Amino acid sequence: MSILLLKMKKTILIISAATLLSCSKKGNENTAVISPEAKKIESINIERQKLNDRIAIRNQQNIFRDLSGMHKLKFTSDETSALFGTADFKKTGRDLYTVSGNAQSGKNTLEIKGTVKRVSEKHLNFEGVITQKINGTVFKRTSKTTFLDEGKGKFWRLQNKINGSGFVDYIDIYF
Repeated sequence: MSILLLKMKKTILIISAATLLSCSKKGNENTAVISPEAKKIESINIERQKLNDRIAIRNQQNIFRDLSGMHKLKFTSDETSALFGTADFKKTGRDLYTVSGNAQSGKNTLEIKGTVKRVSEKHLNFEGVITQKINGTVFKRTSKTTFLDEGKGKFWRLQNKINGSGFVDYIDIYF
């Protein structure tokens, strides 16, 4: 019986070895099957992404004419002659710009730095700092204000015209 048992063990061992060696792994094959429902969801998600991309591009487009670039800056007051300089507008969003510029005549200076939101063809909302140095006296304006096209020329004029000394200042940005 032991010979028979040995032959059986040997046969089982040979069959097991042959089975193990004949099995091959399918390593690189993708066996995942995508259901029709999953394909439909993926298709919808792709279309949604395309729509969102178009909306994002559209939201960056200006409603009004683009103001990017250099603009003439002019400052006149009862106390001084006109100061001329430039203001640089850089687009940061839809009708939104950072602005920086200065004007100078002798020792009198004007510096403007902040953000401008164009809210209509005639209105620019400004938030930032306007620093004026007139005859050695420094005035700073830090409140939100508006530049308005008053129809008197091709410029927007600062609407907060009274400076710290009570004099009228005209600060104009030309378009």
